[in-house]
Amino acid sequence: MKTARRYLAREIYRSCAVVVVALIGLFSFFTLVDRLDRVDADFRLIHLLYLEFLELPTRLYDLLPIGLLIGAILALAGLAQRHELVILRASGVSALGLLRSLWWLSLPLVAASILVAEVIVPISEVRLGQASLQFLGRAGDGRLGSGYWFKEKSADGERIVNVGHLLSNGNVRDVTLYEFGPDLRLRGLLRAEQGEFADGQLRLSQVVANRIDPDVLRSLADAQPTGHTPVLIEHSERLEIPTSLTPELLLARVLKPERMSVLDLWHYIQYLDDNQLTSDRQVVAAWRKLVYPFTLWVMLTIAAPISLMQTRRGGVGGKVFLGILAGVAFFMLNQLTLNAGMLYGWTPWLTALGPNLLILLLALAALLLIEHRNRLALAWRHWWPWRRES
Repeated sequence: MKTARRYLAREIYRSCAVVVVALIGLFSFFTLVDRLDRVDADFRLIHLLYLEFLELPTRLYDLLPIGLLIGAILALAGLAQRHELVILRASGVSALGLLRSLWWLSLPLVAASILVAEVIVPISEVRLGQASLQFLGRAGDGRLGSGYWFKEKSADGERIVNVGHLLSNGNVRDVTLYEFGPDLRLRGLLRAEQGEFADGQLRLSQVVANRIDPDVLRSLADAQPTGHTPVLIEHSERLEIPTSLTPELLLARVLKPERMSVLDLWHYIQYLDDNQLTSDRQVVAAWRKLVYPFTLWVMLTIAAPISLMQTRRGGVGGKVFLGILAGVAFFMLNQLTLNAGMLYGWTPWLTALGPNLLILLLALAALLLIEHRNRLALAWRHWWPWRRES
C-alpha cells in the first residue's frame, strides 16, 4: 500500500502543479492585459510587472483549492482510464480507503498552504500595498473620498483620526485629529502636514491646533459677548500624542481581511472591539482562514466520486468538466453564505464552515453510493413491488 500511496502522490502532485501553474499564468496574463492602460511616464511597465509579481502568492492562495480539485480529478481519471484504479480496487482498496489515502498524501499540500496563507501572502500583501502607495498613490479599497478614518480611545475621551495619505514607509500625511471628551463633545481639532509612529507615539509636524473653550456652549447660549476667546488657535512645529495606532493597523485598514494572517487579524479584531467598531467581517475572515486547510480536503473528497464514475466515452474530459462545475458551485455557495451571514448576522463559524460541511457530506454520500451501487441496485429490484418478472 505504501508503494501505491507514493504512486498516487506523485501523479496527483504532478497534475496539481501543472493545473495550478496554468491557472496562475492565465489569470496573471488577463490581469496584466487589463492593467496595461495604466502605464504612462510615471507608472512604467516594470512597475506593473513588479506589482503583478507581488500578487502571485495571493493568486496561489485563491486558486489552490480549485487547482487541487481539477488536478486530482485529472490524475485519478487518468489512472481509471489506464485501469490502474481497477487494480487498486481489486487488491482490496475500497472507495473510502482511497479517500483516506488522498487525505494522507495531501498533508504536505495542507502544510504548504498554511505557510502560504499565514506567512507569504501577508508579507506580499504588505509589500504590494507599499508599492501601490509608491507607484499609484493608493493602496487597497479602504480609502474614502475624504481619506482613511480611524477611531481610538484617548486618555480622557475618544479620538477620531483622519489620514489623507498613507506613505510607503509607514508614515502618514494630511492628518486631522478630532478630540472628544467623556461626554462625546468636541474639545479640539488638530491638523498636521505629516505624522510618524514611534514607541506608541504619533509625532506630528507643522501642527495647527484648535482648542475649544469648555464654557463655549454657555457663552453661546447667553448670546452675550465674552471676554475670552472661545476657540484658541495654536501653531507648533512638532507635537507628540500617545496613540494605540501603528503602521500595521493602518495597513490592515486598507487590506482585505482574508489577506492578513490569523495573528494580525486577532490583533485587529481586538482593536476594533476596544473602540466599539464593527468586527463581524474580520471575525468571519479569521474563521475562513482557519477553515482553509479543511477546504483542501473537501476538494479531494469531491474529486474522489467524480473520478470513480464510470463513463463510456470521453471519460477524462467529462470528469474534468464536472469537477470545474463542482468547484464553481462550491465557490458560489461559499460567497453566497458569506454575504448572507454578514447580512443576517449568522454565527461566524457557521458562515465559514457551513458550505464546506455541506459539500463534504454530499461528496461522501456520492462516494458511498458509487461504492455500494450494485448492492443498492439488488436491494431496489428485490423490494420494488411492481418489478417485472423475468
